[in-house]
Amino acid sequence: MSFLNAADMTGGYGKADILHGCTLSVEKGEIAVIVGPNGAGKSTAMKAVFGMLPLRGGSVTFDGEDITALTPQQRVRKGMGFVPQVNNVFPTMTVEENLEMGAFIRTDDFSHTIAQVYDLFPILKEKRRQNAGELSGGQRQQVAVGRALMTRPSLLMLDEPTAGVSPIVMDELFDRIIEVARAGISILMVEQNARQALEIADKGYVLVQGANRYTDTGEALLADPEVRRTFLGG
Repeated sequence: MSFLNAADMTGGYGKADILHGCTLSVEKGEIAVIVGPNGAGKSTAMKAVFGMLPLRGGSVTFDGEDITALTPQQRVRKGMGFVPQVNNVFPTMTVEENLEMGAFIRTDDFSHTIAQVYDLFPILKEKRRQNAGELSGGQRQQVAVGRALMTRPSLLMLDEPTAGVSPIVMDELFDRIIEVARAGISILMVEQNARQALEIADKGYVLVQGANRYTDTGEALLADPEVRRTFLGG
């Protein structure tokens, strides 16, 4: 069984289902990317995996354990980290205070983890005394990812991590995401920049209307003429 296995997820908000039998899986240290048109249910699928959306059907297993009934807080304690697309930093707190907030479930000395985050994102060390709200969009994203890493997750989920950042910053963020995966942390990521995301993906999911349309390696999806024509602009 996969490290994360979200099988046949069906659910939505109110009475309307947004997900229709959506299935996602991620192996240890793998980068899995969810792409698709606007309104395809990509972020909803991510929220369902994290327990922010009640499922009417399907299940979520994580590291061999059925966690379908667990709250997001309980899932964090099991090893999930989640970085939402918006409102993902405390703007009136310093960079370092944001990272310390990320260690809320830790009872040990987490200074070593902060040092690791600073190694991953050197600019954050430089700006550690600055309020997060004063940073650029790309730097705020680094703070958000760093804060999620403070819980030492075994699965890091990222909802549109490159939204609103420049192409140079996007490339840098993707490079850091690859580094995180090489450290053995699994990545599940929703991304609008589909072509660039699939280039770093071990596995890609193309969702349409809350259901799986294509599932393959990132490389195979990039090479698929139908996927290129329909979802990647040719």
